[in-house]
Amino acid sequence: MGNSSPEGESQTQSNYETMPSPLFNNLSKQTTLKLAFVAVVAFQLSYLSNFLSGLMVVYLGALLWLVFAPSFRWSFYTALAVGTVNAAIQMGFFWRIFSGAAILLWIILGFWIASFVLLARGVKVRFGDKAFLWAAPFLWTGLEYFRSELYYLRFSWGNEAYLFAHSARIPAFLGLGMYGVGFCIMLGIVCAASLGGKRMWITIPILAAMLSLLSRVQPSGVGSTGSKDSLEVAGIQREFPSVGETLVDLEELSKAHPEAQLLVLSEYATDGEPARQVKSWCRRRHKFLILGGKDPAGADQFYDTVFVMDDHGEVVFKQAKAIPLPLFKDGLPALRQKVWNSPWGRIGICICYDLSHTRVTDELIRQGARMIIQPTMDLEVWGKAQHELHAMVAPIRAAEYGVPIFRVASSGISQIVNCRGQVTASAPMPGDGSVIHGRIELASAGHLPADRWLAPFSVCITLFLTAFLILEPTVESPKPKIYQETK
Repeated sequence: MGNSSPEGESQTQSNYETMPSPLFNNLSKQTTLKLAFVAVVAFQLSYLSNFLSGLMVVYLGALLWLVFAPSFRWSFYTALAVGTVNAAIQMGFFWRIFSGAAILLWIILGFWIASFVLLARGVKVRFGDKAFLWAAPFLWTGLEYFRSELYYLRFSWGNEAYLFAHSARIPAFLGLGMYGVGFCIMLGIVCAASLGGKRMWITIPILAAMLSLLSRVQPSGVGSTGSKDSLEVAGIQREFPSVGETLVDLEELSKAHPEAQLLVLSEYATDGEPARQVKSWCRRRHKFLILGGKDPAGADQFYDTVFVMDDHGEVVFKQAKAIPLPLFKDGLPALRQKVWNSPWGRIGICICYDLSHTRVTDELIRQGARMIIQPTMDLEVWGKAQHELHAMVAPIRAAEYGVPIFRVASSGISQIVNCRGQVTASAPMPGDGSVIHGRIELASAGHLPADRWLAPFSVCITLFLTAFLILEPTVESPKPKIYQETK
């Protein structure tokens, strides 16, 4: 009865009037929808150019603000809509590949965004505003790592670190790693929000401007790895070539670049094991050759495999794809990962989307890989956007580990990336028959970035908070009458 008295109403109104920041006030439905629109626009613009990449701060900040939507349902479904729309725009090529099933895949990608907002709101209601703010970076990183690395439809594209693929300084800065970049951006937003009032609204634009500025900074010079080992490489783009076409391509490639010591073809460059004629060509021309094919594994089963042939025409190494692409007939997962002890040093081989998974590439670095070679099959019909997004991965990986990467795609975009994440040579898309060549200096040693322990730790925190909120559900208290009237 005390709150029904004038004194009670006055006290309640006073409590709301002294809230520390507009951040902590619930949003109206109209404001929530406007905020969702801002989140979509900011995310899309951030991918348009390095100049606009700082808008990723606005996007993540908007997601954080959706926690204050009118209800749990509003928070969840609005964030789900934001994530789904962003995925549909960025991953529009899903429709070419999966037709109507693409809609479900877009919604699944949106679900992870909605899960972050829902969990953050649960922490806010259960533990308060400060706990929610400081839990946000761990929740974001934990969910990003889980959806990118741990569940069946693992898919890391859309991660904020890929924005800096053309300016490798940010992912390599202090060895943060791609998940560490997202953690630090979210932490910066949280620090700005904790300031409250005018300081918050001043700090967030400053963060966005700093991010845009840093992402435009290109590392000067190629730099040196400190290693004396280097090799000349060359590759050619071709989609499902016949044995005859492969032989013609290899002959022309060898004549155009006789200095090349190692030739590389794409994933699925052959439909089975390397043909006898191809082995004979390597023996005659004294060339090392890497190409993708299939290693039989019983009736109607195979491993998507890369074969390495030496200059005597013998298969001296082979590596199967560690994580076959979900929803495709892409073979069985590799039984083990090994590095190739080449004449130039240890070389790791990642097949296509394996390079997108840090759990795959980390193992190669642990085994001492000083360079990574990535044969990949990106079909031309999938479109330019798909190829451009996939081409963002190699520069980020090279910068994270400090090792060079040679990427040969069936239809573009092929790349030579040095150990600092700079693309030193490329072949275009569409590019049937296009050649890529250059000199690669192997790293003296690779290294794992800091987020390789931070990301799993964040997953543990996220799972703990999720379990706690499920086992100890909390119902939001209705807003006091005086608050509803003032709104």
